[in-house]
Amino acid sequence: MSSLKLKTIVIDDSTIQRLTISKMAKNNPHIDFYADYNNAVKAKESIVKNQIDLVFLDVEMPLFSGFDMLDSLEKPPIVIFITGKQKYALQAFEYKAIDFLQKPIQKNRFDKAVEKALEMHKLKHNYAQTAQEESKYIFVKSNFKNHKVYLNSIKYIEAFGDYVKVRTDNGSYTVLSTMKNYEKELAKDNFFRIHKSFIVNLNRVKNFSSKSVWVGEQEFPLSRNKKDKLKDLLENL
Repeated sequence: MSSLKLKTIVIDDSTIQRLTISKMAKNNPHIDFYADYNNAVKAKESIVKNQIDLVFLDVEMPLFSGFDMLDSLEKPPIVIFITGKQKYALQAFEYKAIDFLQKPIQKNRFDKAVEKALEMHKLKHNYAQTAQEESKYIFVKSNFKNHKVYLNSIKYIEAFGDYVKVRTDNGSYTVLSTMKNYEKELAKDNFFRIHKSFIVNLNRVKNFSSKSVWVGEQEFPLSRNKKDKLKDLLENL
């Protein structure tokens, strides 16, 4: 899996400082450098249009300060302030900046700030992803009732004659349906048919071999022609 990179811009009205910081950004393996700007007006347009993850932001700029720009954004990206004056440090953290770099900036200090930003980005992304996943559900009809079942609670689905059994953390549901229907419905939500008789929740897979898949402590058969696809899906979760 490719390493995560932060789409980044640099905003500083000083040409020398802007080029220096941009060079550091381009050489950092966690940064996808997008552009640099000498004023906050143009930079704001870029942030809104291009889904920027990280901004290196100078505080003192003509007409529109770094603080002014953040005040104007509905959803600010992660911010690392850059300035030559220590007096702005407290105000910078009031704006929830991930870090505050004082000019002249040292490379090791720059890299540490990027690492902080990367961790923050991961936390924000994982939280959003988790919240979205936890809200997804399907209805399964069993015993003449439609049951609301959250997808993240499903461990696996098993073929059972003319029925299928949906196994969850809270028990199982016997449903008059086919494996093909569930395979199609759940494919986009990290479920994969590893065998003619089993569909598993990929988020629950503990490990696998050439012939078996383990969901928790339970072992399931793995069809020979499914191994490569399974490996690819797990590596890209």
